[in-house]
Amino acid sequence: MKTRKEYDSIGGIDVPVDKYWGASTQRSKKYFDIGEIKVKPVLIKSIAIIKKSAAIVHKKNGQIDVKIANAIVKASESIISGKLDDHFPLKVWQTGSGTQTNMNVNEVIANKAIQILGGKLGSKRPVHPNDHVNKSQSTNDVFPSAMHIAIALETSHKLLPSLKLLNKELKRKVSQFKKIIKVGRTHLQDATPLTLGQEFSGYQSQLNDTIIRIKHALKEIYLLAQGGTAVGTGINTKKNFDKEICKEISKITKIKFKPATNKFSALAAHDSIVNFSGTLNTAAVCLMKIANDIRYLGSGPRAGYGELILPANEPGSSIMPGKVNPTQSEAVTMVCVKVIGNHNGITIAGSQGQFELNVFKPLIAHNILQSIDLLSDSSNNFAKYCVRGIKANKNKIKEDLDNSLMLVTALAPKIGYDNAAKIAKTALKNQTTLKHEAIRSGLIDEKEYLKIVNPKKMVNPN
Repeated sequence: MKTRKEYDSIGGIDVPVDKYWGASTQRSKKYFDIGEIKVKPVLIKSIAIIKKSAAIVHKKNGQIDVKIANAIVKASESIISGKLDDHFPLKVWQTGSGTQTNMNVNEVIANKAIQILGGKLGSKRPVHPNDHVNKSQSTNDVFPSAMHIAIALETSHKLLPSLKLLNKELKRKVSQFKKIIKVGRTHLQDATPLTLGQEFSGYQSQLNDTIIRIKHALKEIYLLAQGGTAVGTGINTKKNFDKEICKEISKITKIKFKPATNKFSALAAHDSIVNFSGTLNTAAVCLMKIANDIRYLGSGPRAGYGELILPANEPGSSIMPGKVNPTQSEAVTMVCVKVIGNHNGITIAGSQGQFELNVFKPLIAHNILQSIDLLSDSSNNFAKYCVRGIKANKNKIKEDLDNSLMLVTALAPKIGYDNAAKIAKTALKNQTTLKHEAIRSGLIDEKEYLKIVNPKKMVNPN
């Protein structure tokens, strides 16, 4: 492998000649070769957005030569577009502030800008990774700002559209199933009836509330640490740099970002991300409930609840011919477990802010972005490949409803709780119908029984 020599404050080190990264990145590759998980591209893209925005501000303020600023902007755009993804080799498990990743971006932009200007890679002339690309910045404000930008982008472009699609499909089922009366269940035992549409309305309402929570939590994510630099004071920045760079970031992302009201908090703590992760945790709880209910209601086809007919997407068994499994529900529930676990990690990491800096930033960034990604993809798949194709097994639903003993609840106001309980228990013991035992008891005649024990009236009693 051909190499070139790059230098930093430690000394010289060989770097692959075909890569734009420099000495800092190369050292990080060696000393933080931990695991297989690399820093997510969206986080790299978000850092590049900050670098582009900073260069634009510095050009406007006359702090950087126009040619150098333009080259930085152009190099940053190459990263943002994904053209330079191969130049970001670093793993998640690195220094807790994310310095290596910030420097990786600084070096790639600097060398790419040098190339654009006809210079020699690794020379740091005429573009320096620290003096120019990282001007008015510190990893300590760049990385948390990039975390917020990445969260906002992924949530706006992926997560919310996926959740809204699932919400839409659930809403369709509410309408489709509104007239299908079925047995309700509490404690996994038979309960009073409701419609299948009402049951699905619970799922849809639960998910809709989740979407509202996420949107609300996003408001804090729109506040950026940028401008706080090393410890929150804003050393080495011009007045109003935080406002100016947020304005440029907003133009690029089409999201209204603002400076954090207190930069000391923005660097030392990540409560806003912990809070946002909490909404994803709640989303996971919500989806776990919905996916499990659908999985159970679709169990069978002969020996389960069998009230729902789920789409048959693929063969379910390598040994049992004809078997079809609720695989979409299973995938969703696994994702939910992972998201809940990620939140626990973020919670602990969020508590690790010592004095002026939280040093668990890469972990927090990885976990939150992974959760967003998993929830986005699984919700999208669940909507398209499961919920959309769900059908009601009307014959099974009617059979269970006709045999339900909890219809006796409607009789209680007429004949009393104890008498109604006795009728239900007798029917269960004798394996007869509720109607048979109620009439046999002499407490009510057939005409009155049919008038009172009417499932249609029971699902909408008021």
